Amino acid sequence: MINYIDFENVDIRVGEITKAEDFPEARKSAYKLTIDFGSVIGIKKSSAQITKHYTKEELVGRCVIAVMNFPSKQIGPFISEVLTLGLADENGDIVLISPTRKVPHGGKVF
Repeated sequence: MINYIDFENVDIRVGEITKAEDFPEARKSAYKLTIDFGSVIGIKKSSAQITKHYTKEELVGRCVIAVMNFPSKQIGPFISEVLTLGLADENGDIVLISPTRKVPHGGKVF
């Protein structure tokens, strides 16, 4: 078990996808995402295996939740700076976690 302080140490924030690109070099089907986390944090990149449920076009403008303070991860020729969060559906395909109302970019999850 973890305590509340452990949870507070995970920096989880909301950002808006501004760009989604194919990522043909990834081992599993994925997109390269550019996400705006607001003026304080700025723009971050993420690789996400979400191609089963989302097109690139419908991702742009969508808000997502991401872990900000994991180390960057090299995925092929791409460096993923944040972990975009989602849940597996009954087939194991990822469904994004998103706020249901408008919130400021960079807002922290509590």
